[in-house]
Amino acid sequence: MRIAIVGAGIGGLTAGLALLRRGFDVTIYEQAEELREVGAGLQISANGTRVFEALGILDRVMALSFCPVGKEIRLWNTGQTWKLFDLGPESVARYGAPYVTIHRNDLHSTLAAAVRALNPDAIQLGSRCVGVEQGQGGVVLDFAGKPPQRYELVIGADGVHSIIRQRLFGELPATFTGIVAWRGVIPMERLPGHLVRDVGTNWIGPGGHIVHYPIRRGELMNFSSVVENQDWKTESWSSPSTVEAYLADYPGWHEDVHTYIRAIPQPFRWALLSRKPLDNWTVGRVTLLGDAAHPMLPFLASGAAMAIEDAYMLARALEAYRDDHARALKVYQDARIPRTTRVVQGAAGNAERFHNPALASPAGAQAYVDREWEPERVAERYEWLFRYDVTTAPL
Repeated sequence: MRIAIVGAGIGGLTAGLALLRRGFDVTIYEQAEELREVGAGLQISANGTRVFEALGILDRVMALSFCPVGKEIRLWNTGQTWKLFDLGPESVARYGAPYVTIHRNDLHSTLAAAVRALNPDAIQLGSRCVGVEQGQGGVVLDFAGKPPQRYELVIGADGVHSIIRQRLFGELPATFTGIVAWRGVIPMERLPGHLVRDVGTNWIGPGGHIVHYPIRRGELMNFSSVVENQDWKTESWSSPSTVEAYLADYPGWHEDVHTYIRAIPQPFRWALLSRKPLDNWTVGRVTLLGDAAHPMLPFLASGAAMAIEDAYMLARALEAYRDDHARALKVYQDARIPRTTRVVQGAAGNAERFHNPALASPAGAQAYVDREWEPERVAERYEWLFRYDVTTAPL
């Protein structure tokens, strides 16, 4: 079975690696001319890292990542701190796999190297897909400036602006959330000692929140945040901005926050748009995975992990039903849609939780945090997410 994957992001490369290891003939098409360093930090919880173990690359991922000892919450203006939960050895003991924070490029490079070790020609760069057409027994992909290619199956892993999804289902309506996101990567040597910490931190406040954690063996601090702002509506996470504009979005926030922002060499910002989850990912011999199938707000730290899970489940389904692609693709999406929809909804719910007006005053914040982050509620929001094992989940 010849399979094409459109998009060489985290999900596309994981799918390619999982399928190649199962003996499939796979080609991954990527519109970029080179696989260069883009993006920033990712959080991969145990449900994602156990896939890396199954694919034989966990040691390489761990060598490039960071294992935070836990997570904490801090109040936007006073800096008051609450412990959220332990990670590090606790993640391995509790969930059977580590929780890591990693630069996107480090994970991306590791996956690409593993794919090329199995097939040096599997990744085709400079290949921008512009169309997909199904016919008798196959799918034809059209590329800008290149000859069309025919495959038995096609996987759309081409992100939130997926051309494959557009061709299958039309333009997915998107609604501006009124929220603008910021990100930057800080060399640790730019930070004073009291801000170099081995935890993931979530600052919460009325109308915005901030997340930061170490990456790349602790050499960098990934810093990202959101703020409710109706003025910026460009949905591109690579739009450069300025430190001054970044600081202007967080007046009155704790001096530690401003110190982090001033240490960012180049901040970027983008508008957050929401989309309803699809209730079907497949048409004939074409299916979707990752952000192409279920774009989500970045408020549950699970976008990359969901793409990784999708990729592994799809490979398992195609291996189990090699002679029946229709059944394989149905089994795949039936296994994945309920879980990813729950994650999309959970991420959207966190926006209100992280930005609640009750956080405006220390007294109101104390009562709110005591209620919203008490242990039973935290377990309710995360246990089902971290304990899931896509390597053994029923097909």
